[in-house]
Amino acid sequence: MMNNNLHNGSSFDDFLEEEGILEEVSTKAQKRRLVLKIEDILAESSLTKTEIALKMDTSRSQLDRLLDPENTSITLDPLDRLARAVGKQLKIEFA
Repeated sequence: MMNNNLHNGSSFDDFLEEEGILEEVSTKAQKRRLVLKIEDILAESSLTKTEIALKMDTSRSQLDRLLDPENTSITLDPLDRLARAVGKQLKIEFA
């Protein structure tokens, strides 16, 4: 019996690319991974979000936007301020 799956043998990335959503899905996945890492760091810091926002010289709502996995339009400045607020250094790498 013949398998009629058009994507048989192709990768999931190939499927997403064919659907025209590879870049969007990749960006959201990377942001989600970043948010999970930030949440781990925040939990270790024992600071509240309000305290961290004060250290960042921003509002709690701005911090919440930074931590929103759906918001992929972030810049390095708030990430750097967040890192410094919790005693870390921001490090960017290309893989």
